[in-house]
Amino acid sequence: MGLDEGDLSAALAAGWAIEAAAIDYLPVGAGSFHWSVTDDHGRSWFVKVDRDGPDLRRSFATALALHRAGLDVVVAPVPTLDDAIVHPLPRGYAVTVFPLLDGTPGDFGPHHPEDIPEISGILTALHRATPAVADLAPRTDLRLPGRHDLEAALSDLDRPWTSGPHAEPARALLHRHATRIQDWLAEFDRLTEAVRATTPTWVVTHGEPHPGNVLRTPAGPRLIDWTTVRIAPPERDFWMLTTMLGAEPVDLGLPLSPTATALYRRAWILADVAAFTTDLRTPHRDDADTAAALTYLTGYLD
Repeated sequence: MGLDEGDLSAALAAGWAIEAAAIDYLPVGAGSFHWSVTDDHGRSWFVKVDRDGPDLRRSFATALALHRAGLDVVVAPVPTLDDAIVHPLPRGYAVTVFPLLDGTPGDFGPHHPEDIPEISGILTALHRATPAVADLAPRTDLRLPGRHDLEAALSDLDRPWTSGPHAEPARALLHRHATRIQDWLAEFDRLTEAVRATTPTWVVTHGEPHPGNVLRTPAGPRLIDWTTVRIAPPERDFWMLTTMLGAEPVDLGLPLSPTATALYRRAWILADVAAFTTDLRTPHRDDADTAAALTYLTGYLD
């Protein structure tokens, strides 16, 4: 990214009047950069840097509006001195500041059965808050991230991939399962057409309410990472409680659509397959990340 701590300190001072006394990089999350910052008064902040853009700003503005509407479970950004959501950084990035809460996050994966009623209640309250952000939150377009690259890879399986040490094993894996992936894409399209007709029932959703985005604090659970917030079918959240990968199906006692639930389960798998394929088809080195990408891709397909 090329951001140094001087740029970050200057942005914090200009945007929030935070004079950083200590800045510690946090190797957490994916697609963003994070720091723990202690200011000269001893207060601590969670600082997040992302690619700037309208969707990012609308997502964080939505989180703040939900918090202001009374949803304490939403960990919302701290507004800047001029009540903005982010402060711009060089090279198209933006910084956002959050309170650094005392709590413990969970791990990615299915929720523990004993936690499901509590999380279901939190999501239900979130969905009921839709009127507060109906004109603010981004809306889902039901498109599959990375689809173009995945289809390009599927059309390029008859010649060697030379982009890196894991490229050929990835090509061989996709070659064995090309028909299966095409069937998944066709299923995704059929499900999407059916779900698109349910637009009037869509609500504000978090998008990834797995345990890794639930912070257990002394004041109760808090939902973090609102970059994925969208107006969407409620099943976009609830599928992670009912059919999360590797979990036994759970009946929440809610009127959920099996079609929408199936769509989001299939979309999650396909988006991961597309992302890992792109990682391995483009230039890469033999490191822990690319080895993990091949392992995860193999897990989905084999």
